[in-house]
Amino acid sequence: MIDFGRAGRALAPSLFTLGNMACGFYALVAVGRDEFGPAAIAILLGMVFDSLDGRVARLVRAESTFGIEFDSLSDFLTFGVAPAWMMFSFILKDYGSWGYLLAFLYALCGGLRLARFNAVAHGAGSSKTHFTGLPIPAAAGVLASFVWLYQIIEEGRPARTWKFLMAEVPSLYGLIPFAVLGLALLMISTIPYPAFKDPGKLRPRSPLLILFYALLVATLFLYPQNAVFALFAAYALAGPLGYLIRKMRWIFSPRAA
Repeated sequence: MIDFGRAGRALAPSLFTLGNMACGFYALVAVGRDEFGPAAIAILLGMVFDSLDGRVARLVRAESTFGIEFDSLSDFLTFGVAPAWMMFSFILKDYGSWGYLLAFLYALCGGLRLARFNAVAHGAGSSKTHFTGLPIPAAAGVLASFVWLYQIIEEGRPARTWKFLMAEVPSLYGLIPFAVLGLALLMISTIPYPAFKDPGKLRPRSPLLILFYALLVATLFLYPQNAVFALFAAYALAGPLGYLIRKMRWIFSPRAA
C-alpha cells in the first residue's frame, strides 16, 4: 500500500526544485526573444526556489540522493547555462570567439562547482559554516542583477536609483568579460564563502540587528535593482578580499617574521 504521507513529503522539495528549473528554462526562452530583463528576473526568481527546496527537504525530513542530484541539474540549467547564454547574447557576442569561450568557461566552471559540491555531499558532507568556492547561484546573481540593473539605462524608464552607482554602470558594462572570467574562476576556487545555513545566527537578537534588517528590507523595496546588485557583488568580492586579508595578516604576523 502506498504511503501517501511519505510520498508527499518526498515530493514537496522536488516541487520547488521544479520551479527553479522552470525559471531557468524560461530565462533561455526570454533570451532567445532578446528579452533580457525578464530573463534576469527569472534567474533571480530561480534562486528563491533554490533556497527553499533544501529547507523544505530538511523540514519534512525528505533529504535524499535523488533530491541532491535533481537540485544540481536544475542549478546547472538556471545558474550555469542560462546566465552563460544570457551574457553571450547580451554582451559577449560582440567579442567574437573570445566571447563564446568566456560564456562556455562560465558554464563549465559552474558544472565543475556543482560536481565538486555533490562529491563532498555524498562523502564526508558539506560544511554548515562555509562554501568552498563561490556558490553558483551567487555567481549567477551577480550577472543577472547587473542585466536587470542595466535595463534602467537600456529602456530609459524612470526608476529610483543610486546616482553614484548608475554613473559607474557604463564602465561596469565594459568590464563584463573580466567579471564573467573572474566569477568562473571563483566558483572552482577553494576560497571559503559564508554559507548562512544556521538560521539561529540570522535571528534578530538585538535592537541593532533588528534595525539593520529593517533598513535592508527598506532598501530592497525602494531601490531593488541597485540593492540586489550591490548585495551579490559584495558577496562575490567578500571571498577574495577575505583571502587577501588573511594572507596579509599571516605575512605580517610575528610568527611569520
